[in-house]
Amino acid sequence: MRSLKKPLKSYTIWFSQRTGSTLLTKALTSTGIAGNPAELLHFRNPNNITQDGIEKIWEEGTTSNGVFGLKTDLNRKWITSLREFYKLPIEMTEAEVWSSAFPNCQHIWMTRRNKVRLAVSWWRAIVSGEWHRKHGEKPKDVDLIEEYNFNAIHHLFIESTMFEASIEEFFTEAKVVPLTIVYEDFIRDYEGTVLKVLKFLNLPTQNIDISPPYFEQIADDVSEQWVQRYREECQKGWEHIRW
Repeated sequence: MRSLKKPLKSYTIWFSQRTGSTLLTKALTSTGIAGNPAELLHFRNPNNITQDGIEKIWEEGTTSNGVFGLKTDLNRKWITSLREFYKLPIEMTEAEVWSSAFPNCQHIWMTRRNKVRLAVSWWRAIVSGEWHRKHGEKPKDVDLIEEYNFNAIHHLFIESTMFEASIEEFFTEAKVVPLTIVYEDFIRDYEGTVLKVLKFLNLPTQNIDISPPYFEQIADDVSEQWVQRYREECQKGWEHIRW
């Protein structure tokens, strides 16, 4: 029978779509000391929590030094189920409930300043089926020009904004100050950002091997055309054009 000790240190990467979270998890995993922060909850049922299941998650996400990493969006079904499973009082904050399963948890928040570009990237991924492109991989041969959809992009723009409002409430309630990773800064300083995360987690930063970026940028001329078209249509009739 497997009997796994709790991780010595845990961290959660909270993300919304198209913020570079998968690129970051690949980089952190490559160090060999920062856990294996995959989407370990994505294909699991939050209504079917067992201790064995939680230990399996620990096993999958923990490196030999006892560091556990996890990447997830804010699915409150998991928090509700964890509260019920551990029989925790309603007075406990959501972050405290989270730490019951993932001990000594630190929090990393992935965001993106330009929500228009985020929404366009998200819609492009939906219609093309290309969510990531590995380094050296050829782009998918698809014609996307006619796939522009103002309403769809606007919905994703609003959805990403509401998501960030939700995660901010999660942090505010528990007085948590996360390490915030901004997509635009991450892309400009890939290695420096990874080292910043390691430092935040109190992990060694000297003599650490960080793999080159696992993915290539997908945005292209079509993406830029959609950005500019959405920008113009969204502000049509405004007295003061903001962008």
